[in-house]
Amino acid sequence: MSFLQIKNLRKKIGNVEVLKGIDIELEKGGFLVLVGPSGCGKSTLLNAIAGLLPLTSGDIVIDGQVVNDLHPSQRDIAMVFQSYALYPNMTVEENIAFALEMRGVAKEERAKAVAQVAKTLQIEHLLKRRPSQLSGGQRQRVAMGRALVRQPRVFLFDEPLSNLDAKLRVEVRAEIKALHQNTHATIVYVTHDQIEAMTLATKIVVLKEGMVQQVGTPAEIYNRPANLFVADFMGSPAMNMLKGKVTAGGGIALFGNGGVTVPMPPSISSALPAGKDVILGLRPEAITDDGLVDPTARAIAHVEAEVTMIEPTGSDTFVTGKIDGASFTARTRAEVVVELGQTFRFAFNLDKAVVFDPETGHRVV
Repeated sequence: MSFLQIKNLRKKIGNVEVLKGIDIELEKGGFLVLVGPSGCGKSTLLNAIAGLLPLTSGDIVIDGQVVNDLHPSQRDIAMVFQSYALYPNMTVEENIAFALEMRGVAKEERAKAVAQVAKTLQIEHLLKRRPSQLSGGQRQRVAMGRALVRQPRVFLFDEPLSNLDAKLRVEVRAEIKALHQNTHATIVYVTHDQIEAMTLATKIVVLKEGMVQQVGTPAEIYNRPANLFVADFMGSPAMNMLKGKVTAGGGIALFGNGGVTVPMPPSISSALPAGKDVILGLRPEAITDDGLVDPTARAIAHVEAEVTMIEPTGSDTFVTGKIDGASFTARTRAEVVVELGQTFRFAFNLDKAVVFDPETGHRVV
């Protein structure tokens, strides 16, 4: 049985329906990430789970208990905010212990719990400091410690890394990942950062305009996106979307003028009718130079295209190719010699391709 269940949840703010029939289930110890563009309803959903917003309709169930009408303090939930929300006049130790003190936990037991959490988060040397004496990353660890010490049923994280610089964001993200692996806590985490979603989650929910677009593991979301929105939103650089038309021979003619025809991807189980317009989706890493081709691939198509952009990243190079006005991004080896304006031979790994219906936007299964 699922530990956290959200059943047909709807939320109206004024005349605007912000959440439109959300259905999600999460197992005990799972790490659920809510991801989507600004205004999609992520934080509204998190606040509804926390009890900070009343529901218009639907149910929130935690460990078999419907919590719709419970006060936030009765839901046994801990929330970590992006603003840290630490008490400036208290030391780190006092901040972490505060919730236990309010519950009447004995002083010795509080001290033991704080010491254990401080050890887990590696902030033992900070316990006597005040928030003003801490860096952003240290404050976020303290905020996590204050939530962790309570041992709640569910942890809620509301974009906790958005105030950190890029390097620190990576470090604290790793700490959150380790925290989950070590404690097996049940976590719901809100972010607009797809990299955070992919690296942290056991399950991802992609939201758009208050509706669930897809629920799945990071691998499912990335490799088998349910629709064009998910395919475009998840991944950096984004998935290549190449317009084409199914040929009588069972291939796909690409790039508008039909200058290139590739075989039908092996992932498409049923033949599509000849003449049907489709969109072929390929991640940049599925378009490479010959030296990076997967030796186990069953379907490789070679396409020659003009190079219009070169972006070295150190470990590899992103190369933009263009045919008939349509562009795509490939991921090549760093040592590959390529120049602007040249015609380059790209290898398309069609084992990794997905096909979408341009009319509905859904993936063709």
